[in-house]
Amino acid sequence: MTLPLKNLVYEKVKESGSLTDSELSKILVKEGIVLPDDEFNKTLLDLEIYGLIKVGWLTKDERRIEIVEKQEEEDEVEAQNREKLERDYEAGFPGVEQEQDQEV
Repeated sequence: MTLPLKNLVYEKVKESGSLTDSELSKILVKEGIVLPDDEFNKTLLDLEIYGLIKVGWLTKDERRIEIVEKQEEEDEVEAQNREKLERDYEAGFPGVEQEQDQEV
């Protein structure tokens, strides 16, 4: 079973962490995958749109390709703001807690 091109390119970038477009192209050629420039660029664009990689220009003719790392940690201020909004929302319904307590 062969992997789709996008998956293969993503795995190569993930293995390297970050590399240039010319380095990635050389890696693919070594594995026997020769891509026309337009298909190579479309694959990179698709992966960038999916939020899996980030492509930026190093020089006029060379791009840097990096894996996008998902940030799992939440900002402390955002957590406090969310908690305050939840309390304010719940406070907007006085008597709801009292009605539920009486039903039990």
